[in-house]
Amino acid sequence: MSATSGAIRPFTVKIPEAELRDLRARVVSARLPGKETVADLSQGTKLETVERIVRYWASEFDWRKVEAKLNSYPQFMTEIDGLDIHFLHVRSKHEDALPLIVTHGWPGSIIEQLKIIDPLVNPTAHGGKASDAFHVVIPSMPGYGFSGKPTTAGWGPDRIARAWAELMNRLGYTKYAAQGGDWGAVISDLMALQKPKGLVGIHTNMAGVVPPAVDAACFVGNPVDTTGFSADEKRAVSQLDFFYQRVGYANQMGRRPQSLAGLSDSPVGLAAYLLDHDTASLELISQAFAGNPGGLSRDDFLNNVTLYWLTDTPVSAARLYWENKHQFFGSKGVTLPVAVSVFPHEIYEAPKSWTEKAYPNLIHYNVLPTGGHFAAWEQPTLFVNELRDGLRPLR
Repeated sequence: MSATSGAIRPFTVKIPEAELRDLRARVVSARLPGKETVADLSQGTKLETVERIVRYWASEFDWRKVEAKLNSYPQFMTEIDGLDIHFLHVRSKHEDALPLIVTHGWPGSIIEQLKIIDPLVNPTAHGGKASDAFHVVIPSMPGYGFSGKPTTAGWGPDRIARAWAELMNRLGYTKYAAQGGDWGAVISDLMALQKPKGLVGIHTNMAGVVPPAVDAACFVGNPVDTTGFSADEKRAVSQLDFFYQRVGYANQMGRRPQSLAGLSDSPVGLAAYLLDHDTASLELISQAFAGNPGGLSRDDFLNNVTLYWLTDTPVSAARLYWENKHQFFGSKGVTLPVAVSVFPHEIYEAPKSWTEKAYPNLIHYNVLPTGGHFAAWEQPTLFVNELRDGLRPLR
């Protein structure tokens, strides 16, 4: 990959107070819709939840706390293929640490990974051994967070995968692993397909193992003949069908991302939209705002939404769906070593039978007792243990 500049520049987050005042003013003056006409979540984010978000965001939420957390880690910017890429780079004190590049998804950001950095880098202080240590690199995808926003078409998952290989090479790593969920899972799969020098394997918490014909049928709502399928395989088909036919954001962003201009104008509209990713996550975060926090807190959610707002990246992030040419969950022919962690409230639970076929060099497969789509964010301890166990054979 060509790069116009190999310089790596230090970066610090410092949002002007005027922008935070403007955000609060917009939140307070938001015009809300009428109440949903059903008792369940079938119409999306409930008005009651939006009202709770508004009250907390306007009066109690403190962006400076997460800003300080971000700035407690070394952050950098470097230009790759004509675009500035922002990333956290935290090196372990342990000499034999395994370098690891971790990629977030949508509607997430680097905020998703903040809870796992210290346990990965300093395992002896977090229930692990020195031999479990990682050097951690967490980039913001193009169009997300503090990374540059592409001004021309072409920044799809394949190009991001190549950019991540260039980033790791630029940092001097000759042996490393990649990890991801959501878009990060797709990008990690593609890195494994591209086989850049130094990449020894990947870990995914949203495995791409669905037979392509099954994924394609579910995507358009066609029936799938499940004759001969195991119970786990039938369940996966049912989960994919439910997701594809009832969650419309991927289709919307994949076809007309620029029409989502309102997300750059209304922070409350943005919050309601980002919240409705999948049913399990919507329920989890809604409960947090109702006073019953589970794995994610009110601050967790608003830290992420506020980052989208302050960087004005709702539309630039959405364009990744328009750029994508790959199936989200379909198997892609990866032959490098792969570790898979299956969280029970993920969009679909990858059956072991499909996983073994999609990843013939499977080095780890485990079904966790709890956790969902935002695994690193929601269940950081389980997630860190999975990375330690899953990637141990690559050291």
